[in-house]
Amino acid sequence: MSSVAPSGPLDPDTVPLASRQDGRYPRPQLVRRDWVDLCGPWDFRHDDGDTGREEGWATGLPSPRTITVPFPPESEASGIAEPGFHPVVWYARTLGRDELAAAGHGPRRPRLLLHFGAVDHSAQVWIDGRFVGQHEGGHTPFTLDVTALLTDGSDADEHLLVVRAEDDPHDVTLPRGKQDWHEDAHAIWYRRTTGIWQTVWLEAVPTGAIDAVRWTPAGPTASALSVRFRGPVPDGARLRIALRFDERDEDLGSTEWDATHSHPTLDVTVPVARQRNGQAEDELTWSPETPRLVDAVLTLVDTDGRVLDVVGSYLGIRSVGVGGGRFLLNRQPYTMRSVLDQAFWPQSHLAAPHPLAHRQEVELVKALGFNAVRLHQKIEDPRFLYWADRLGVLVWGEAPNAYEFSPTAVQRLTTEWIAAVERDVSHPSIVTWVPLNESWGIQHVVTDPAQQAYARALVDLTRALDPSRPVVSNDGWEQQDTDIVTIHDYEGDGAVLARTYADETARTRALEGLAPSGHPQFVGGAVDRGQPVMLTEFGGVRFRPAGHGQDGWGYTSATDGPDWIARVAALHDAVRASSFLAGSCWTQLTDTMQETNGLLAADRSPKVPIEQIRRAVTGG
Repeated sequence: MSSVAPSGPLDPDTVPLASRQDGRYPRPQLVRRDWVDLCGPWDFRHDDGDTGREEGWATGLPSPRTITVPFPPESEASGIAEPGFHPVVWYARTLGRDELAAAGHGPRRPRLLLHFGAVDHSAQVWIDGRFVGQHEGGHTPFTLDVTALLTDGSDADEHLLVVRAEDDPHDVTLPRGKQDWHEDAHAIWYRRTTGIWQTVWLEAVPTGAIDAVRWTPAGPTASALSVRFRGPVPDGARLRIALRFDERDEDLGSTEWDATHSHPTLDVTVPVARQRNGQAEDELTWSPETPRLVDAVLTLVDTDGRVLDVVGSYLGIRSVGVGGGRFLLNRQPYTMRSVLDQAFWPQSHLAAPHPLAHRQEVELVKALGFNAVRLHQKIEDPRFLYWADRLGVLVWGEAPNAYEFSPTAVQRLTTEWIAAVERDVSHPSIVTWVPLNESWGIQHVVTDPAQQAYARALVDLTRALDPSRPVVSNDGWEQQDTDIVTIHDYEGDGAVLARTYADETARTRALEGLAPSGHPQFVGGAVDRGQPVMLTEFGGVRFRPAGHGQDGWGYTSATDGPDWIARVAALHDAVRASSFLAGSCWTQLTDTMQETNGLLAADRSPKVPIEQIRRAVTGG
């Protein structure tokens, strides 16, 4: 797949509106006109004996099979469909001159960047047998400058790109989320994802280029912007920032800043909405009900006004926080009605089966009556976040946890979490960060001061990286310095659930002693500070309609469709009846492998008419 337009001169007028992209672009908040999608057929080999490096596979794979990238080899969509233990895998494909040209390569854009959306867990990369670089962290992106190897003056029409990926299924220090360490999926764990599972793509950039942008709300009429540059910025260079609200066909003005001394970053405050007698400051406010996005075109120019680089981006004007026992959106109490999403597909596992699937997933969340989604134990493809931004769904960003507490596990999760927050911090849809869930990787946090320190450190680290959002310390279990107190309760009787969370007396009782899971609600000296309380896992009612295979697993069970939807409604009614719950998260959006407790089947079809589910969820 090639880029959206042919290569040509750099021109701000040719940059597509980032807020109106079609959902294919792998980095939706920093868009260039020219790029090349390298997904599709690649050569592939398992390397169970880990002999490939010694045998010279970096120069070509012997007797390769064909895999369809970016689908993991465990999945049917990949064409390999071997879910057993294969800790080392290799990939190879050629890069041709036409692909370099389609990426925009030329005198104005001489640098070639090779991007990987995610490779689980570690990757090593070669071009024409020459080592390019490596990366560790199976859920976060990395970029390699491959200019020297693809433009070395040779007459070669093609270059060989080779990737080696390693993901030890038995290494419980890896941040792995729901990936099973057993050969077959069991209980609440699913098939593994090894190797490439997000987009591989190529783009050409100028010698001095815009490398990253970060938008942070700065009040109702402005946004803080941090721009990171790659390569030298010439003396006298300036950065122009032009804003537009396409929904209203309105230019919001532009500003210009001196970029000469900004390497590697330029930090500015950009006015977004000009007040009209103080009455219109919320005209551009983002929320699930009004998902308004402001487009930005960032143009780097030299002293003669010549365009050095130009990118499209977008931002959302909104604020989030907590206060008075409530979650606050744009300074007003907002009840979060969320659903847990494993974001796992039967045919392609953690990789979406096609780019449009991200839009369809967000549309289903809204159609079912939810205003929020908790992405569970997964750092999702940023194209999902784009659709959440554009269509209006709140997102809880959550780390895939390791299963062991050790210095290695601490280092790995911390490194990957920093990269995840950095990647996603500008998305207005993300409103809460969750670095830990149910004490995974900190199983002895009740008694171990080291594990308590680690959990607190992750919260403070997240706040240091992004002070603009609430942080949940350990979702559902054994919390310390948390901005939202979260409870997991899979009581199946709506009347019992209603009594448990009825009023302030019930609130006090719920936060003292043991949680429904049998674990202490607070540890390490933490106490209730009046934070919002949310029921962030409940429901989990098992039901699989006729024709959808055999029944699997759930926390409670329904006998048929009417019984199931009655249970869904009764449990949601109980949450709505509470005088203190600030939000909830239903388990779960879809059936996932052996778990049949979704509102939708694994193929995303509703188990009963979707209007019935929506009425049960919303009460209307």
